[in-house]
This record gives sequence, C-alpha cells and structure tokens, in this order.
Amino acid sequence: MAIQKLVQSTHPVLTKKAQPVTQFDDVLKDLLLDIEDTLYAEEASALSAPQIGISKQVAMIDMELEGLLQLVNPIIKSESEEKITDLEGSVNLPDVYAEVERSKMITVEGNDLEGNKIELTAYDDVARMILHIVDQLNGILFTERAKKVLTEEEVEAYFENE
Repeated sequence: MAIQKLVQSTHPVLTKKAQPVTQFDDVLKDLLLDIEDTLYAEEASALSAPQIGISKQVAMIDMELEGLLQLVNPIIKSESEEKITDLEGSVNLPDVYAEVERSKMITVEGNDLEGNKIELTAYDDVARMILHIVDQLNGILFTERAKKVLTEEEVEAYFENE
C-alpha cells in the first residue's frame, strides 16, 4: 500500500486508548499493509496504528525469522512473574531510550483478519515487543514504564557494549 508519516511524539493519539476494530474488511487489510510498509521504511521492530495517527487497536511486530505478527485488538491474558529489564525505544521518540522491566513470558489474545479469536504465548524479545505495543495501543508510552531514561552518553556506552 503506502508508507505513512509518523506522528510527532506530542500527538494526542499516542496517549489515548485506541479504538477496537469492529469491522474486519479491506480497510483493515489496507491499514495492516500501510503499517507493514511504514515499519520497514522506518526500520522498526514493531509499529502500531496510533503511531501513524490512526486510533485503532492494530499493530505489527517483525519477529525476524518467524515472520510478521499481526495484532488486532490484543489483550494480555497472563504474564510470568519472571521479569527482564532491557532497553526500549520508539520511532516516535527518536534518540530516547529507557530501561523497562517486562515479563519474560506472556499470553496474548486478539483477533485475526476475519475477526476470529486467536491466542498465542510469547517469550523474551517477542513478549517484550508485544507488551510495548499493547501499552502503545492503550495510550501508555514506554517512558512511563521506564525504570530509567538513559542519557545520550549512557545510550552510546550501552550500544558499544552490545
């Protein structure tokens, strides 16, 4: 479809709960294609509809070798007690990185493109990305969950140690 423009970090769509998808049609399929095109253009790992200015509970995660995960109306059903703290960022907040604690394992429920209920269990980085995206869809920025927002020097040191 088309690469969409990202909204600015101050756009109100990023801090409000996105609307659930109720129509499973070509408009939804086109939105997912736009999200996919924009995800690749921005070299992002995940992208949600609010990040391109659309208040819909729709997102996509690039799981690399496992392919693309489409999330429609995702709800976290369970989270492991085991947590991991790692660095997170967002294409809507360039050059902002923070240490965020997230569950190591989650179960998420949502819909497929036809509106059928789906459920999946995710671990480690994929679980982190899903939790990050579900927060976005609920109007919660990763900086609100941050244990610590890193300075520019700390970010440089972090990437040097990778």
